[in-house]
Formats: sequence, structure tokens, C-alpha cells
Amino acid sequence: MELSGKIIQVLEEASGESQNGRWRRQDFILLVPGQYPKKICITIFGDKIDQFNVKEGEEVRVEAEIESREYNNRWYTSVKAWRIEKSGANYSDSVPDYDMPQNLPNNDDFDLMQSGGDDLPF
Repeated sequence: MELSGKIIQVLEEASGESQNGRWRRQDFILLVPGQYPKKICITIFGDKIDQFNVKEGEEVRVEAEIESREYNNRWYTSVKAWRIEKSGANYSDSVPDYDMPQNLPNNDDFDLMQSGGDDLPF
């Protein structure tokens, strides 16, 4: 799955020991723009933490896998990043402003009071 957006929070790295050896993970929150913006918690594991070196405020494109698993009759879902590409674009330039109508004609282009005939089908 591919997601693009702005990193709004980078959480503390967690680490520990398991049967398979030492592990590291770091979560970050990605704000995905749209008419209804979404916040998604994405996890980076192991050496990819240093490789990706994500920072708050960066605009990125993330390729991730989504996986759900069951434990004690409860389901848990994780979003794991396997590639992150940083963008040089300014975030405010790439997110449409949904409060303002887009591509409105100039007021000089037409007159609302002028009648061009009855185009109504009824």
C-alpha cells in the first residue's frame, strides 16, 4: 500500500530482547491529506530506523504492508513501512484548501444578473 502525507509526530524508539535477538521499532504519525484527512500510525523496524531517519514536518511517500493478527480473541493491526521517500515539496503547496472553492471564474467573466435565455429543461 502506498501513502503520502506529512509526518506530524515521531514517537520514541522502543527496543528490547526476544528469542530471536535484539529488536528496535519506532512509530510515527502520518497525516494523509484529502477531503477528510486521516492520521495513520506507521511502524519502522530495525536498521530502517537509521536509514529512513524520519523527522517531524517532512512530507513523505510511504510504501507499507498492513497486517492483522489475532491474539486471545482480539485482533491487532499494524502498518509496517518498508520504503520511505522524502519529498522536497512544501506541504502547504501540495494539500488542497478545501475551504476555498477551486477554479472559480473571474467576476469580470460573467454577469449573474444577465439572462442568456431559458436553458432549463422544464
